[in-house]
Amino acid sequence: MKSRQLFLGICIVLFSFTKTTAQIKLGDRALGALQNGVASFTFSNETAAALAKEAVRKMDSTNVVAGPKDGYALRLNRIFGKHATENGLALNYKVYLTKDINAFACADGSVRVFSGLMDIMDDNQLLAVIGHEIGHVANEDTKDAMKAAYRKAALTDAIASQSDKVAKLTDSQLGQIGSAMLDSKHSRKQESDADTYSYDFMKKHGYNVNAVASAFELLASQSGGASADFLSQMMSSHPDPSERATTAKARAEADGLYKPYKQGTINNKATTTKATTKKPTKKTAKKK
Repeated sequence: MKSRQLFLGICIVLFSFTKTTAQIKLGDRALGALQNGVASFTFSNETAAALAKEAVRKMDSTNVVAGPKDGYALRLNRIFGKHATENGLALNYKVYLTKDINAFACADGSVRVFSGLMDIMDDNQLLAVIGHEIGHVANEDTKDAMKAAYRKAALTDAIASQSDKVAKLTDSQLGQIGSAMLDSKHSRKQESDADTYSYDFMKKHGYNVNAVASAFELLASQSGGASADFLSQMMSSHPDPSERATTAKARAEADGLYKPYKQGTINNKATTTKATTKKPTKKTAKKK
C-alpha cells in the first residue's frame, strides 16, 4: 500500500507483519525546531483529531476501500455498526482491501481494518480486535501518538506561525509525521490497557471472551513469517502476542468463563438472495 508509509504513523497501529522502512527528511527550519527543543509543545485532543481526520481522508483516497456492497464492508458493518458510539465515542470504520494483516485507530475516531485480518479471524476474534482499537481511542493513546510523532519529526516550529495548522500541512509534512511515528515505540502499558479494554468490552456485551486470547494466539502464529529484525522491532514496542494471550486466558479463568476456543466460520463474501414470486394459479371454471 503506497500511502501506508505516509499516514499510518498518525494512528495507533495494532498489528503489522509487513516490513516497512522510513526516512525523515527535515528542512532547515524543522532542524532548527529540533535544536531548540519541542519538549514543552502542547497538543490538544482537538488538534490531534483534526489532523488525523485530514490524514485519514487522504489515506482513504489513495487506497482501495471496500464499497458498501462489498462482502468485507457488509461483514464489518454487521460486526462494528452497533458499537460505533461505544463509550460515547463517534467512531467511523472502513475496510482496506489488502492482504496485510493489520488494523488501526486514529485520534478522530477513524478505525480501519485490513481485509487480510478479516481473512484469518472469525467474528468474535475481530470483535476482540475492534475492542482493542476502541480502547486506544477511549484512552487517548492516539493523541499521545500524534504528539510524539510531531516531536520526532520536529515540525512544531515549521508550522508554529500558522493559525490554521492542520489545513496548511502538506503531504510532505504528513509524510514526515508518519515516518517518525513508524520509528517510534508505543508504550507497552498502553497496549496492555487496550487489551484490558478489549476483554471488558467483550464481557460487557456478552461476547465470547475466549476470543481475545485466541486472536493473540492467531497473531503469534502469523508472526512466524516475519523477518527476525522486523519482528524484534515490533516486539520491542508491543507485548508478545503469546504473552497477551496468556493474560487474557488468565482473566477468563478467574471469571469462570474459560473454555477452549473453536474458531467459527469466516465469510467475507456478499450474499444475495433472489426474491421469489409465486406464479398466480389459474382458476378453472367449474363445469355446469
